[in-house]
Amino acid sequence: MDTMVSPEERTISVHSEHEFLLKLEKAGLVHDHTQKVIGSKDNELAKKIIRLIENGGFEPSTSQKVARGIMGKNFFGIEEAIKHFGVNPSKQQLAYLAEVPFTEEVLRSCKDTHVLIAIFPLSILDLRGICRKIENQVLFYNQDWYNKQTFAQEKGGIGWQLVRKELVADSTNKTWDEQQVILSKDESTPKAQVAVYTMIGHYLATGERLFEKVYVRCSDLGSDGYRVRVGNFAAEGLVVSDSWDGGRDARLGLASARNCN
Repeated sequence: MDTMVSPEERTISVHSEHEFLLKLEKAGLVHDHTQKVIGSKDNELAKKIIRLIENGGFEPSTSQKVARGIMGKNFFGIEEAIKHFGVNPSKQQLAYLAEVPFTEEVLRSCKDTHVLIAIFPLSILDLRGICRKIENQVLFYNQDWYNKQTFAQEKGGIGWQLVRKELVADSTNKTWDEQQVILSKDESTPKAQVAVYTMIGHYLATGERLFEKVYVRCSDLGSDGYRVRVGNFAAEGLVVSDSWDGGRDARLGLASARNCN
């Protein structure tokens, strides 16, 4: 038998409960519906209702469910963006993201090496502002040099990205041009916004830090003409910097994202 909630443990007022039930009844709630929730095994139906409310009414498509099943923890979808970044997707955005643009074969081949991530138009500065509101978390290193940089202000587009979790193999101690040569025909270098979005999102969802002791070059250039790089995502927070394309460094590799089909 379920244990009754004591008055001290209640988080919802009687008035709110009454208003909540009235809303449900106006939407068509009847006795049979309530009995289905009450009789649901392990309270699963009630849990689904709560998840639906938390996700703003969003329900994943079949394509998204299949992708999540394949990618496991390396999946940062619309639900995660709502939960961790506070996005409120429009119907148009949800429709655009309904189909994951990678085949199941590609996803299976990348399930341990990449993060499949639903990107929303949030700039690096937007993400930094969101993270500053998270208690007991330092996710961005204390920097202001890029506040007026175009690459940090760009919100980017919306879509699915399949981002590599580690440096491109054998990409350290190479110039930018040398790094580009070793990319496969199925890969490209993402913008800093995509790389930062992935690093922060994946950490918030799983607790795993990507590029914790290394930097990756991205496709953007700063106002000084130097290539943007991000990384060193340790306890002091993610670092955003830039460097000369002709430089070589043992801790500087290349970021990579899988091209869409």
